[in-house]
Amino acid sequence: MTISAGDMALYVGALFALFLTPGPVWVALIARTMSGGFNAAWPLALGVVVGDVLWPLLAILGVSWVVSVYAGFMTALRWVACITFLVMGWLVIRNAGSGVASNSRLTRPGIWAGFLAGLAVILGNPKAVLFYMGVLPGFFDLGALTRWDVVAICTASFVVPLMGNLILAFFFGRARALLTSPVALRRTNRIAGGLLIAVGLAIPFV
Repeated sequence: MTISAGDMALYVGALFALFLTPGPVWVALIARTMSGGFNAAWPLALGVVVGDVLWPLLAILGVSWVVSVYAGFMTALRWVACITFLVMGWLVIRNAGSGVASNSRLTRPGIWAGFLAGLAVILGNPKAVLFYMGVLPGFFDLGALTRWDVVAICTASFVVPLMGNLILAFFFGRARALLTSPVALRRTNRIAGGLLIAVGLAIPFV
């Protein structure tokens, strides 16, 4: 492996900060947990894993090709990653009090229904690959990645959100109180936004 422990730790921290920000996966996970408990939620979390592996892999392959053609492209993308995290953090803090809506179509019972719901949520958001294309170069030199580096990055990309999603489902009683309490929701979003900004500020120096 060519990537350093520091770079991987920063990337894992960024993934955790992104997980803390409520989004479509949270909506789907909460909807299924409300309807059928943890047993209805874990298949959805596994469905999300597919996209969490696919999107960064596509981003790595795509950006690596671009870097091989255009010299200096990696440096520009590092600043894109920095700005992306700063803007995301600012938007999360700005909209800290916004609630998370629910979607009853995600509550269909069954393991396969849950898995497909998770797959639909993560693959139905093609801008995720654009996000990874702008963010990954801020953490790693994609032109120098080995096969094992790619495996490590993709593994981290799904393990962090998977563990978070399973814990969220297991402790859904707290999560439900969190999402229905404006004060707690605002506090959580502010923390997540602050972490995103901190990662953005750190990227130019790694």
